[in-house]
Amino acid sequence: MRFALLTDLHANLEALQACLQHAQQQGADQYAFTGDLVGYGGDPAAVIDIVMAHAARGAIVVQGNHDRAVDVGPGPLMHGEAREAIAWTRQQIGSEQRAFLAGLPLTEQRGNMLFVHAGAADPAQWEYVNTVDDAERHLRATRSRLVFCGHMHTPALYRRADDGAMGSHVPRPGVKIALLPQHQHLIIPGAVGQPRDGNRSACYAIYDDVSRTLVYYRIDYDHGAAARRVIASGLPIVFAMRLIEGL
Repeated sequence: MRFALLTDLHANLEALQACLQHAQQQGADQYAFTGDLVGYGGDPAAVIDIVMAHAARGAIVVQGNHDRAVDVGPGPLMHGEAREAIAWTRQQIGSEQRAFLAGLPLTEQRGNMLFVHAGAADPAQWEYVNTVDDAERHLRATRSRLVFCGHMHTPALYRRADDGAMGSHVPRPGVKIALLPQHQHLIIPGAVGQPRDGNRSACYAIYDDVSRTLVYYRIDYDHGAAARRVIASGLPIVFAMRLIEGL
């Protein structure tokens, strides 16, 4: 199967549609959404509806911290502007959409693959994986050979050999990466809806479980339209500026 790996959609309809269209063109036949469907962006209802439709067809979907906040309220570490977006999102979505977010699991296991929004060591703590040491701790916490996660908003790839040696790889868009079976890998596709690495193009990746290869992609989309939607919704303007600047 060719898994399209999409994370941190953050209610950005234009970015999501562009990535899904590209994934279809690449022959993706399975989809995995690793959390944060909402928050920051101006189209939460439409984005949730798209993911719900994919879930009905067998897509993998796990819960992110923004998704959970819509159900139970923001956590203590969520900053004020994000809290404002959560309160606004609650008013924009219906009961079926909210129930969908509330019912999402924190993790999903498919064979040797683990799908989770944040760190695998304790998914409910929403820990970030920013360094090799972080990646090592989370890989040691699971027997899964492949861990797919989001939360970081920047594409990254870490590996752990059977002897415990760690390494990292800076992925380049469109370049095929072979994932060796003797290694554990932690794969962060980057954010569909709000990239923060200085490149405003949407990020996602495709994993082929037959050839054991991974390709990261950067997808241009109408970020201006997405930013205008944020502003028109009355959300903090910083969320629109992030879409324009990729920061």
